[in-house]
Parts: sequence; structure tokens; C-alpha cells
Amino acid sequence: MNKLSISPDERNHKFLRKLQIRNVDVQACYQCGRCSAGCPVGDYFDISVMQAVRLAAYGQEERLLSSETIWLCAACETCATRCPNNIDITGLMDVLRELALRKGIEPAQPKIASFHKSFLDSIGRWGRVWEVGMIAAYKARSRDFLGDMGLGLKMFAKGKLKLIPYSISGKSEVKDIFTGKGKEYDR
Repeated sequence: MNKLSISPDERNHKFLRKLQIRNVDVQACYQCGRCSAGCPVGDYFDISVMQAVRLAAYGQEERLLSSETIWLCAACETCATRCPNNIDITGLMDVLRELALRKGIEPAQPKIASFHKSFLDSIGRWGRVWEVGMIAAYKARSRDFLGDMGLGLKMFAKGKLKLIPYSISGKSEVKDIFTGKGKEYDR
């Protein structure tokens, strides 16, 4: 079935089902505005947190996936904490970033998207973040080879960056999360 043969209502329903599978109930929002009022980085968003939740409730996937808001969200959970209906707004932003990457949508904030991808790749490979590998991957993706060099050297000198990753228990379970094994998720 091609994309054109799916009605807008079917597309919206499919999008809302993706959110429900991840336990994000945007339909519970009654637009009180507490999420937007408390967001510490909301002044930099192209659409407010409250608008993002409303657009999600209306199934406006394309508009959300092309917004800067999903990439600028700091995932601090202030919005979710303030929500009287306990909507997982941070989870919504995670789902939207994931969908944008899967659909190959050009991120509105390419450097943030590069960092996001590098971070997730590191966790997917090592079961946790290996900072040196993640930074190397980010620098290669963003082409910002010398930015933050001074900070990196200071962190290395203080022993904050390890050159060799260490293993964790449960690494295979973490990999399963990234490969989607045993997960009923409509991609």
C-alpha cells in the first residue's frame, strides 16, 4: 500500500497508535498550558510544548517531525512533572525524534540530531555511553572537529574520559531494545 492510498484519518490513527504503544496519551491534554509555562528552553522552540501535544492529538505527524522543538527539548521532564494529567511529554518528544530519524526527515537542528544519533548508537553498541566513542562519532557526523577541544582535553586530564569502553551486565538486553526484538511496535 503506498502512502497516497492511505487516507489522512488512517494516517492520523496510525500515528496515535504509535504514541499509545509507547504509553503517551496526548488525548488526555486539555491545554492548561502548565507544560509550556514551565519549560526552561521553550523560548527557543518554534512551537510550544502545549502546541506540540495538541498537534500530536490531531495526528499532525509531518508538522511535528519537521519542527525544531523536538530537537531542542532538553528532556528535563519539567513539562511532564507539571502536567495534571500525567502526560509523558518527554516520551512524546523521544517518539517524535525517533520517527523523524527513521523516516529520514532532515532535522531542523542537524547538530543536535547528530549528537542524539551518536548518543543512541553508543548505548546500542556498548550498553551504556562510552563518551570518547560517542564524541568521535558526533564530531564525524557534525564535521565540528575542533569545537570543545579545550574542554575535552581538560576532562581527559582529570580522568573523566576513558579511552577504552567497559562492559556492563545486561548488554544483550540493551541491544535487544535497539533492535526491537520481542517488541510489538509499528514502525
